[in-house]
Amino acid sequence: MASDSPRDPHPGSDRDSDRDASQGANGSSSRGLAPGSPVEFALASALIREFPGDAAEEIERASAAEAAELLSANPRAVAVEVLRRVTPEHAARILAALPRRVLRGVCSDLAPPRTAAMLAQLGDEPRERIMAALDPGLARELSALASYPRDTAGALMDPRATSLPRSATARDVVRRLKTYRHRRVDDVFVVGEDGQLMGAVALQDVVLAEPDALLIDLAGVAPAFVRAVASRDEVLEVFDQHRVRSLPVVDYEGRLVGVLRQRELMRASREQAAVDAMTMVGASEDERALSSPLFAIRKRQLWLQVNLVTAFLAASVVGLFEQTIAQVTALAVLLPVVAGQSGNTGAQALAVTMRGLSLREVRSRQWLAVVTKEALAGAGNGVAIALTTAAAVFIWSRSTGLSLVILLSMMISMTMAGLAGAAIPMLLSAMRQDPAQSSSIILTTVTDIVGFFSFLGIATLLSNRL
Repeated sequence: MASDSPRDPHPGSDRDSDRDASQGANGSSSRGLAPGSPVEFALASALIREFPGDAAEEIERASAAEAAELLSANPRAVAVEVLRRVTPEHAARILAALPRRVLRGVCSDLAPPRTAAMLAQLGDEPRERIMAALDPGLARELSALASYPRDTAGALMDPRATSLPRSATARDVVRRLKTYRHRRVDDVFVVGEDGQLMGAVALQDVVLAEPDALLIDLAGVAPAFVRAVASRDEVLEVFDQHRVRSLPVVDYEGRLVGVLRQRELMRASREQAAVDAMTMVGASEDERALSSPLFAIRKRQLWLQVNLVTAFLAASVVGLFEQTIAQVTALAVLLPVVAGQSGNTGAQALAVTMRGLSLREVRSRQWLAVVTKEALAGAGNGVAIALTTAAAVFIWSRSTGLSLVILLSMMISMTMAGLAGAAIPMLLSAMRQDPAQSSSIILTTVTDIVGFFSFLGIATLLSNRL
């Protein structure tokens, strides 16, 4: 046991051995990082210091009080790294359980947007208690971030932008940077007397310039910027157009209020992509993998009820052709084939269109080109799949009529599925709605109804040949 002590780590130990050690001296994995004996506490602390990513996974399972006790016993930088990896909901509870002295240091090192996201998960009383414990300047920054609408530049920005007046020199910048701790600086912004943004200078240019060189002379043309109320999509578009490392954020009067950095924005975009994947199928963006079952039930119930209604709607279409199905029972066997292929075609079109909208490759005004392309792609694939399916049906049933029915219905349903898969998100985007909002549920309803109706309708028309 002595050789595994965190005070004398074995140089040949690997991640698995450290993780096993963190489970406690009794070998039980159910305790996770919960501190028990001094030995267990020391081993858990060693895991946090050496493998913060793995520790974050275990801390998700520990109570907030246990996690706060462990993080308080470790260096601040380690605690910050772990909290960055923990879900905002659980990280917020941990913040509320941290001692006041640790809380102040951790919050000062965390990026303000991350801290604001954590505090948003808490109720009024614990949030106000944390804000009261923070440095007044940081508390004001967090309050300002909380006042901006969600997913806007103001909510995503870091209010600690490095700015100096136009009369400042390169020497002044270097002197200012020496006073910073744990702050990343890519660009230095030049502001006027009233705080209006006048220019931006890359840090590399400042370092290479003469000490007495004026910032305003190094700034060159006016930099790209975004308003604090700009949406996430607008911010991504500006980043894509100008290829900058950081983007200043200004208010309505052009005053500098913060900065957006590529790293933080990309992280936010990845989170949004995960949210889109959830909302497409009717799950709530507030739900996490470790949320309580009751929370998941409450958040999912509405769209499940909506999905039930749409399922009955699709079933009613089948009911219209009950007599036809009774006469030719083979139709019931082939019905899922048509619905499944059209559903897959629509899902492909939906995924490609959603990607285009997310990456700003297409706009809602380009709906006709996108819908036409996906409809033609669906038709082309429909012809190929329909010929294969018709041949298989003929070998199985020896019925030319049944083969013709599935040939025509497959072509129609897959063409319409491609059209719907592109049209639904484009229509929602044109209406300024989230194109991902339960689009999969809507698409499934459309493809089922079209597939059932085309297949059974054509079967009814050609019933004398079946």
